[in-house]
Amino acid sequence: MPPLRSTGQSPEAEHPEYAGQYRLESCLGTGGMGVVHLATSDSGLRLAVKVIHGEHASDPEFRARFRQEIAAARKVSGAFTASVVDADPQAGRPWMATLFIDGPTLAEQVKRNPLNGMELRRIGAGLAEALRDIHRAGVVHRDLKPSNVLLASDGPKVIDFGISRPSDSDLRTETGKLIGTPPFMAPEQFQRPREVGPAADVFALGAVLVHAATGRGPFDSDSPYIVAYQVVHDEPDLAGVPEDLVPLLRRCLAKDPDERPTPHEVMVALRSSTPSSGYDTQAYIPAPRTPDPSEDAPEADRRRSVWQRHRLRWAAAGAAVVALVVTGVLVVRAQDEVEVSASQDSVVVSRGFTGWDVLLGKAGREDKTPVCTAPSDGSALYCAAPGVTAARLDPQRGTTLWSKAGAGTESGPGPGADPSAREDGRVKAPVFAGGLVHVVTPNAGLLEALDPASGAVRWSVKTSAYSAVRHAGDTVLLVGTGTVRALDAATGARRWEERHGGVGTQWISTPHGRGPVFAATPSGDGASTSVIAVDPTDGKQLWQERLTGTLTPVSATDDALHLLSTNADDYTDAVVRLGTKPGARKVRRVALDVPVDQAQAAVVGEVVRLSGSGGALLAIDVEAGAQLWRLETSVTHLSRPAGDARTMYVAAGDGRLLAVDAVAGRLIGQTEPRMNDGRYTFSSVLYEPVVTSGRVFGTAPNGSVFAVDAKDPRRW
Repeated sequence: MPPLRSTGQSPEAEHPEYAGQYRLESCLGTGGMGVVHLATSDSGLRLAVKVIHGEHASDPEFRARFRQEIAAARKVSGAFTASVVDADPQAGRPWMATLFIDGPTLAEQVKRNPLNGMELRRIGAGLAEALRDIHRAGVVHRDLKPSNVLLASDGPKVIDFGISRPSDSDLRTETGKLIGTPPFMAPEQFQRPREVGPAADVFALGAVLVHAATGRGPFDSDSPYIVAYQVVHDEPDLAGVPEDLVPLLRRCLAKDPDERPTPHEVMVALRSSTPSSGYDTQAYIPAPRTPDPSEDAPEADRRRSVWQRHRLRWAAAGAAVVALVVTGVLVVRAQDEVEVSASQDSVVVSRGFTGWDVLLGKAGREDKTPVCTAPSDGSALYCAAPGVTAARLDPQRGTTLWSKAGAGTESGPGPGADPSAREDGRVKAPVFAGGLVHVVTPNAGLLEALDPASGAVRWSVKTSAYSAVRHAGDTVLLVGTGTVRALDAATGARRWEERHGGVGTQWISTPHGRGPVFAATPSGDGASTSVIAVDPTDGKQLWQERLTGTLTPVSATDDALHLLSTNADDYTDAVVRLGTKPGARKVRRVALDVPVDQAQAAVVGEVVRLSGSGGALLAIDVEAGAQLWRLETSVTHLSRPAGDARTMYVAAGDGRLLAVDAVAGRLIGQTEPRMNDGRYTFSSVLYEPVVTSGRVFGTAPNGSVFAVDAKDPRRW
């Protein structure tokens, strides 16, 4: 089958002949991200195939967002969306094929005629039910608008999950592209975009229904900046909306997300007065309305009065926007936050600690993100980066005490991967073991033990014959396929060598390195996983358990081993706890309410914290067997969580550090993005923050290592 080709930005290049095995028959439409074509499967299904523009295909950030769109669309029931039939996000020109829905968009329909009261209720109830289904799947759409609603014969379908379209708006950002369309965005999408949750979709639903009823939105202007101001500060204009729907839509458009109804409440409210008859595509074309003179004049006067009151405000706001742009103080951030912000060279925090930011990664590299670690007393910070084998930084001031240059490494796997879970060619975090700083350089096939005071090499060993290097206290494990060699971390002397594990085995130890080390090996058919405990002093197997399912170890404590269970689609669907004390090897399994893609986990006590692709954060109480909370951060890529009992910290792909209240599951602070200054504006590899001695240390794609005070994330 001829491959999907792109030879430039000519019209011919934008209309390839094939996407995978599907011959593209005609163009259905085009947008900022790609072109949608009609195609037919071998079985005769009519498909809509979205093919990404060639200019975006080479951008890993857009590829990542397209993968997110595919993952989100697959999670949601086909009853309310266009079901995904096939996709290839790795193709030269990424593409996705969904079932073709024969019907106009809501935007097209409203251009012909706005909807009458009964049609409005029917469409609104269908969209509310769709949002309920979408949110149950753990997805927040964030861009619900009339052009993303298809009017099918069996009800409205919501499309276009998770793709930003730079050409959709004149709003631009310093560090990213606009996500969302201003007239249908909630206030928090402008003010607190990383706190955007399901309530933002309800706000958008209210705006969509106002548009469907009147042909305009509740906040209307040709300028996206003025629309942003209106959304945040003004009451919605509901003139022309059926009177009995005004209270409900006003609730949907509340500034405070907590005051908005849930999709289920909207669905019930709308369907309580809607006939139970099926959808009729002809019903979407209402008869022309005849204005009522007795109502029109007062309403026209009211709207003119509103405009007379607001026009001076818009003029003032416009002048302010111009002034701010001229002075460089208006900041339009990634994820579309519009705010006035003075720049800061440093972050001033409590108790005399001044946050710092230093560059460590070398210029000229696509991904310069460093990775750091610290001993438990917080007396030092050890980091590595592309081009820097290791460096010791003063954790108080950020001063580089010594640095050891190296050839560096290539970028590793995609965003969100756990740095300790796979061996590849990317930078590894230094490990403080046996009184020395251990640094692994995979491309050089070398493990070096450095003097922490000077960086001088005390001993080294070739690692090219091994697939992984693990540390367990003062023992270094060189892991091969079915064989493990143990070295003394202080001297490099061989301690023992035993046959353990096999293909796919992953090793883990307790953070303090005392007690046994554990190895988990999944069976070939994925039906079970063998877990063994090994004494790190002599390599002898202590015990073995066989658990159900494909499991990956994520944390070991003195009492238990915690693992993540993945389903056939490689989504994490449960957390598993295996007791490790003699006579107490009980297995406890807690299912997630919605499976998580590319999950990473950290454990604090009996609470397992997870981060996933798409920005989901979860807390699972294994002892209680319950999910405590779930937070949708709207961040495409997150690192593995770090933190203590009160606060969780995660790194984002644009270099931000996010702080979350670990008890309430609420975002409480975040730093500025720190982006690469080249074409790659986000990190392809995410490393968890380092938390020690009341400070949080993060790393970013621009090659920086930075420190902030852990005590008050609101001041970040």
